[in-house]
Amino acid sequence: MRLASMACAMVLAACSLHATPGNSVNPSAGPSSEDGSAAESAGGTTEPSPSDTGRLTLPAPSETDSATPISYTVTVEVAADASGQLTIVVTNLGQQIVPELVLRWPTEVRDTVFLAPFQPSAQRIREGGDPLVQDWTKWVEGPGEHGEPAGTTSLGWGPLLVGGTLTIPVLATRVAAGPITFDLQILNGEAVLQSDGVPAWTQVTVP
Repeated sequence: MRLASMACAMVLAACSLHATPGNSVNPSAGPSSEDGSAAESAGGTTEPSPSDTGRLTLPAPSETDSATPISYTVTVEVAADASGQLTIVVTNLGQQIVPELVLRWPTEVRDTVFLAPFQPSAQRIREGGDPLVQDWTKWVEGPGEHGEPAGTTSLGWGPLLVGGTLTIPVLATRVAAGPITFDLQILNGEAVLQSDGVPAWTQVTVP
């Protein structure tokens, strides 16, 4: 009996060494439903990466602007295996100006479609040309000087006045065949804006 008891004790001790409880962490931030509504995020500052569904995801923003509600639409005008345009329309429903409206997406999107605020032209690349008039205010691949995360592209589009609407065309030049789905955030600087009480953080599919 004593030998049997000692053997049982040794088996239990071995089990306690190898059975360690683990935590289940969802690393994906951003929308989790088919309609693109934003889900709660655990935060973090990791670089964007493909989710289990192949979607290119974004890290959670460092701040949230809950005082400035907006409405927005995203229209994809890109045919399969062709170039085209995304059109983002944002309306300020709050009582405060948005100093700089920013769109953000994973930089890796450019491996399939290259998103840009303008069409390259001889006028833009020649030296000594006339001053260029442009609506966009910044185009940054992170990490940036103002907190833009690594692995992201941030496109600033100037101020959004109270009650104002910005219509933002973003050219999508096809680089590789096939569809792509990726996260898109709409921010006030580095603070994600709110639409209908949830972060303005949606997913976009280019066929």
